[in-house]
Formats: sequence, C-alpha cells, structure tokens
Amino acid sequence: MTTETTQPQPAPNGAKKGTILLTDDDKFLLDMYGMKFTQNGYTVEACLSANEALGILRSGFQPDVILFDLTMPELDGFSFLKAIADEHLAPKALKIALTNQSNESEKAKATELGATRYIVKASMIPSEVVNTVNEELAKHKTA
Repeated sequence: MTTETTQPQPAPNGAKKGTILLTDDDKFLLDMYGMKFTQNGYTVEACLSANEALGILRSGFQPDVILFDLTMPELDGFSFLKAIADEHLAPKALKIALTNQSNESEKAKATELGATRYIVKASMIPSEVVNTVNEELAKHKTA
C-alpha cells in the first residue's frame, strides 16, 4: 500500500483551498478523485486503507476534510469514523462519506458517528463531488 501526496495546482485566486485525506481501497477512484481535487487547488493525501489513513492521522496530520469510502477491507468506514472519534484525531476536519452505499440506515449510522455529509458515488460525477466539498468547507469556515 502506498501513500501518494499530490501537489496542488494554484487555485484560480492563488489561494490554497485546503488539505484532503482521501481514503478508498479502489486505486482507480483514489487516483481519479485525487487528481480532481489537486486540479482544484487542494493538497491531497491519498490512502488505500483506513488503517493507513489512521496512521497518517496519528502522526499528527490535520486535514481540512477526510473523504472516505464506507466499504473497505480490514477496517470499514464506520470503524474508521469510530477510531477517529475515540482517538480525538483531526477534530476540526469535516468527515464526508463517499460511497456506493445508498441505504438510509447506513447514512444514519455514518452521521451518528460524525460524518457531516454522505455522498453516493453513483449520484455525482467527480467534479460535483469537488463542488460539494467546496460548499461544505465554505459553510464550515463561516460557522
């Protein structure tokens, strides 16, 4: 498993938009979303497992957004959220589930465990996911 950090292109207004910890066991999706966020001015830390992402968070990494899949081997997104909460990791980060699970009970469980948003991959193209994260961050910064 490898961790990839992609350097952002300058945001249109020259400002850095923020940092994203992206966690998904699908390398293709991880690379695609990583590229989309990087192109939109974000610094992206990409992890192929929740355990790898926890290791990065435990080392002191403080992302603005943690974007994660719910269905992953070893440690699923729910256990990942619980570990983040239990260990008080990245307390200011927005936690956004990016998943193909559209079950209402899973959405409720993710929200209960601290997810601020729940995005079904199949319902949005990658640029819409980036726009949604932009909106959530803007709301979070003004709150």
